Amino acid sequence: MKSGQSIFLVGPMGVGKTTIGRQLARLLDYDFVDSDHQIEAKTGASIAWIFDVEGEAGFRQREQSMLDKLTQRPEIVLATGGGAVIKPENRQVLQQRGLCVYLKADVDELLKRAAHDKNRPLLQTDKPKKKLTALMKEREPWYREVAALVFDTQRKNSASSASVLHKMLVKLD
Repeated sequence: MKSGQSIFLVGPMGVGKTTIGRQLARLLDYDFVDSDHQIEAKTGASIAWIFDVEGEAGFRQREQSMLDKLTQRPEIVLATGGGAVIKPENRQVLQQRGLCVYLKADVDELLKRAAHDKNRPLLQTDKPKKKLTALMKEREPWYREVAALVFDTQRKNSASSASVLHKMLVKLD
């Protein structure tokens, strides 16, 4: 990892981008930023509300604008939204402006972590496992495309994940 290089965490909802990201930022002495939280702060509305009112397309436009802004900041750990990799423009800025880490876990683990969270608009369905499986099938190639490193968070707590990931990042040159 180059000195001062920002770290961008990508992966599906529930994989631990925010919880691991906060701890990783502390270990690196970087600022931590969550793109979804920044969108909510800027709009004064929840992600679920934006999806309801503007649809996914409206949200994705806001997300693209926010990612363009945030990825220009030095020395941050950025937790992206699960669908941030959908737009080619986002994949490009994520790859060019920092080091991307794909955090991964299997669908059953992701469901345990995220299925009952009402702030996950794409999982508000009668069949969340089917929806999450479809999202992973669509998005995983993009997560892998942008990632310089793939890190499995399966059955690991966030503190140990952050510590192991920190050690891996420091060894990269």
